[in-house]
This record gives sequence, C-alpha cells and structure tokens, in this order.
Amino acid sequence: MTKQLEAEERTGGLDRYFRITARGSTLSRELRGGLTTFVAMAYIVMLNPLILGSSADATGAQLSPEALTTATAATAGVMTVLMGLIGNAPLALAAGLGVNAVVAFTIAPTMTWGQAFGLVVLEGAVIVALALSGIRERIINAIPEALKIALTVGIGLYIALIGLVSAGFVTRVPDAKDTTVPVQMGDGGHLAGVPIAVFCLTLLVMLGLLARRTPGAILIGIGFGTVLAMVANGAFQVEASEWGTIVPQLPEQLVNAPDFGLFGQVDLFGGFAAAGGIAATVFLFTLVLSGFFDAMGTITSVSSHAGLVRDGKVEGMGRILAVDGVAAAAGGFAGASPNTVFLESAAGVAEGARTGLASVVTGLLFCATLLFTPLAAVVPAQAAAPALVIVGGLMMSQVGRIPWNDPDYVLPAFLTIAVIPFTYMITNGIGAGLIAFSVIKLARGKPQEIGWLVGVLSVVFAFYFAVEGVEALFA
Repeated sequence: MTKQLEAEERTGGLDRYFRITARGSTLSRELRGGLTTFVAMAYIVMLNPLILGSSADATGAQLSPEALTTATAATAGVMTVLMGLIGNAPLALAAGLGVNAVVAFTIAPTMTWGQAFGLVVLEGAVIVALALSGIRERIINAIPEALKIALTVGIGLYIALIGLVSAGFVTRVPDAKDTTVPVQMGDGGHLAGVPIAVFCLTLLVMLGLLARRTPGAILIGIGFGTVLAMVANGAFQVEASEWGTIVPQLPEQLVNAPDFGLFGQVDLFGGFAAAGGIAATVFLFTLVLSGFFDAMGTITSVSSHAGLVRDGKVEGMGRILAVDGVAAAAGGFAGASPNTVFLESAAGVAEGARTGLASVVTGLLFCATLLFTPLAAVVPAQAAAPALVIVGGLMMSQVGRIPWNDPDYVLPAFLTIAVIPFTYMITNGIGAGLIAFSVIKLARGKPQEIGWLVGVLSVVFAFYFAVEGVEALFA
C-alpha cells in the first residue's frame, strides 16, 4: 500500500510539473507520443553523419562517421530533454536537415571544420540573444494570424512531401531540364519494388487504425511497417540501395562505444579570416535567418496542432525559443551542425503528446542510442514515412481558418503554403508570404497595417533572396 501511495505521489508530481491533466493529456499518451516522435526521427542519427561525412573542408579533411553519430545522438538527446524540462513542450530537437547541408557543402569547403562549427556556435549565440531580449518572440507575434495559419498548412504539405520522397513514392526526374515535369511518381512514373509496397501497405494500415481511433495508431503502424520490411527484405533479397539510408535488418552487434572526439573542436572567429569577412558574414546571416524562421515555423505549427496556442501566442514561447537557440550553439560545439526543432514532433503530437514529458522520453531514447546506435538503423524510411504523410494531412485541416475572401491575405497565404514544399525550406515560404503581404498593403494604400517589424522583415527577406544574385552581378 505504501509503495502504491509513493507511486501515486511521483505520478502526481509529474502531472503538476508538466501540467499533463491541465493540458488534457495522460501519462500513457505522453510516453507513447515521446516514443513515436523518436521512432519518426531516429533516422537523423544515421542521416546527419552521412551528409556531413560526405564532404571535406578546405584542407581536405573529412569527419569520422563514429564521432558524427555520437555528436548527433548526444546533442539531440540532451537538448530534447532540456526542451521538455524548461520549455514544457512536445518538441524534439536534432541536427537540422537542409542547414546541415549548408554547413557541409557551402561553408566547410571554404575553411576548416572547426571554423565552420565556430560559425554555428555564433549563430546559436545570436539566436539566444534575440530570444532572451524578447525580440524573437515579438517578431513571431507581429506576423499576421492568417500567415501563421498558412505556415502550418505549408509545413503540413512539406512534411507530407518529405515522407513521400523519403519513401520513394515521389522521385526526381533524372534530368529535369529536358522535361516540364521535375518530379514523378515512383521510378520512371510507376510504382514498383518491395520498399514501395511496404510503404503503401503501412500507410493503409495506419489509415485504417486512425479511422478506428485505435490508441497508438501511428506507433503501431511504424512497428508493423518495420517488421514487414525486415521480413520482406529477407524473403525477396532486396538490394540495399532500394531501401535508401536504412536497410531493415537486424544489426550484427547491439552495442557500440560512443566517440566524443568532435566535442569542443571549434574555432569561433577563424572562419572570418579563412573565408573572408564578407563571405563569413553572409554565411552567418544565412545560418541565423534559416535557424530563426525554420524553428519559428515548426514551433508555431506543431504547438498549434497540440492546442498550445492561446490568443495567437504559444505557451512558454520565450523559454522554447531560448532552448532552441542554445541547441543551435550546442550542435556547433559538439560537431553535429545546428540543432533545431524537428517537424517530426508532430507525429508524437498526433499520438496525444501535449507536454514536455514526451520530449523527455524522446530525449532519453536519443541518449540511449549513444550505446545502441545499431538499433537506430532498423526502422527504414518506408516504415516511418507514412506517419509523416498522415501528420501532414492532419495539419492541412487548418486551411479553412485562412480568410480566403480577404484580398489582402489570399496571395500571401498561398505563397507561404506553396513555396515551403516547392523549395524544401520553411524560411523561403515565410519570406515570400511577408514580402507579398507588405507589397499588397502598400499597393492598396494601407502602409500603416503592415507594422514596422513586418516591414523590416520584408526588407531583410528581400535582401536574403537577392544577395547571391547581386553578388554574381558584380563579381
């Protein structure tokens, strides 16, 4: 009886700290949501080392895959736990896709890896300063509500497209210059092969489970897809390249010792001397802008999906933004590229996660992969991608809240929604929407309705879009 009371007190303490009941959740939902988010984004532990490890710096040096894997898993684990404990939000963080490619293929070739990671640390410091000063939150609150909703819808399309592409359901046309169609269904316009079949069957199973309102539908679906993929891979002897980054097979060993060799190997200001002051400043500006607005879009949309937005503001936004900025700097210090909030957090929210407890669960699972990294390579994209497609569809439900009958918002909202998936970058969609909004208000003689912050942002984004073209013009 005493043990039961002690257990109830511990559970009550968790409830009070994370406000589980107050947010309409339960302990089981938070645990399930945290596990689902981890499973949906565990691929980053394999993919980030693949991206960073495939490039060389200005000296020709390449990074150790083992050290990259450790850096990726450790920063994702620690920062996601901090997000749960400090931000109390179901938001998981890891090395950002897209921005890691910028570090690997644009910044590192002009300097050493240590100098490139030094710029990442500086990026995080700038974002933290903006968060602590309140400027970042003020910028987010200044963006019109219609564009915030459009942001959620655009990110939903982006998530769904990521899922379809990672599963191989949508592929690039080999030479898009010779055709007006840049992407296609499957390979050569047709669906064929065991991996695609696994994706389609898993997606259908998830749809059926969701239709029946089965608890843990997405997590069950991912588990079903993983088992199906492993069985099919063994039965049909599928080529490893057909699966993509992760091949669904039992690893040869379960435990690997972590390699912390990249931690602390940073040169904060050396990149300005190596690449030149102007080039390094442009690199830093690009990192800050991308990290700032990609995270803003993800935080806003996932929080809205979780019901954590009150009067147009996300609960605890200041703390959430501060952790996100620290995560960017931590990614540079560890050698994993900037860490940021992941869109896959929406998968856990779809399973019922509403508090930071889910993030603590996700973070601890990432920490566990420091020793069990081989297990992270078991779930193939074809088993996890259906969750992204479904979550993207659920986020699309917000589209009806956009005032489509208001000419001041129709095109800005449309551009925000369309540009995000079409360019594979949240920042681009936000910029296109804000610039269009400002131009329309000016053209209609309503400059006072723009707001000075949105006006400044529009100018900044105009520079962001034009800077490379101007550089090329005067080169």
